[in-house]
Amino acid sequence: MNKLEKLQRNVKDTKSAYDAADYLETEEDIKYYWEAIVEYVIDEPELLIVGLGNIARATTNMSQLGRDVNVTRESLYRSFSENGNPSFITVVRVMDALGLNFNGT
Repeated sequence: MNKLEKLQRNVKDTKSAYDAADYLETEEDIKYYWEAIVEYVIDEPELLIVGLGNIARATTNMSQLGRDVNVTRESLYRSFSENGNPSFITVVRVMDALGLNFNGT
């Protein structure tokens, strides 16, 4: 199974045995992962939250991201966990800070 297939499998199975953030090593990895999330988000909306958390942990310092979006690091980890429930404005601010949009790019 190649890296893209592993990332896509993780998008479909948020309870997998590995951490998707460990596989998000390049901009291309993140692009494919985010595209898969956007593709499946209608059927499984919780993927948006978990996926954003994975991308955030893989690509940025969570303390700095928290400062950028005006929340604490701890709040980011909690909000973007599997059982997280961030506000819509937090989701939008994190997406903006990470350079993501709903077009999958």
